[in-house]
This record gives sequence, structure tokens and C-alpha cells, in this order.
Amino acid sequence: MDSIANDRALLARLFAAWQKWPRAESHFEVLPLMDEVHDRYLLLTVGWDGPRRIHNVLVHVDLIDGKFWIQRDNTEAGFATELLAAGVPKERIVLAFYPESVRHYGEFAVH
Repeated sequence: MDSIANDRALLARLFAAWQKWPRAESHFEVLPLMDEVHDRYLLLTVGWDGPRRIHNVLVHVDLIDGKFWIQRDNTEAGFATELLAAGVPKERIVLAFYPESVRHYGEFAVH
């Protein structure tokens, strides 16, 4: 299996684990949206909290030039932490929600 296929499979596996997150009494679900043509991957929370509609992007990751570009991360521990735990090196993770001008201060890839 080539690298891009491995990266896609990894995201599918991590997203599948998130789908199990809401408990039975939760009034929302976690939906993965995986576009392998454009290599864009999103986790959405969808449902109801009483009269309030829930429809949020939990995680948005793009695969660009062999790297995981985290465009949005609304998780408590950080999706980069999950990628690191799965064996992805820091040099392949870009925290794209930070401006490029400040990314070099962090421990992950700049671009």
C-alpha cells in the first residue's frame, strides 16, 4: 500500500473511533466526511441539544504533499496528539489553523 493510501486508511480508522464517542443518551452523532478525490476529511457533530441545533466541524484535515494539514481542531486533546500516537512524525503534521508566520514557533511542520 502506498503512503497516501496508508494516510487515508489511518484517517478512516481514527474517524471510526470518534463515531463511537457519543453515548446512547447523547442527542447528537459524529459523522465522518471523507473525500478521497480531493483528500479532505471532516468530522461533524450533528444533532440537537434541547431546542438548539448542533452542526459543527469537530475536525478538518487535508492531505497535502504527504502531510496532514489540520485546518480545524475542536477536540479537547488535539487531533495532532492522535496522529502522533498513531506514529505520524511531527514533520508530517501542519497546524494550518495558525498563520504560517507563527507556525515556526511550534513543534510541528510549518508547511
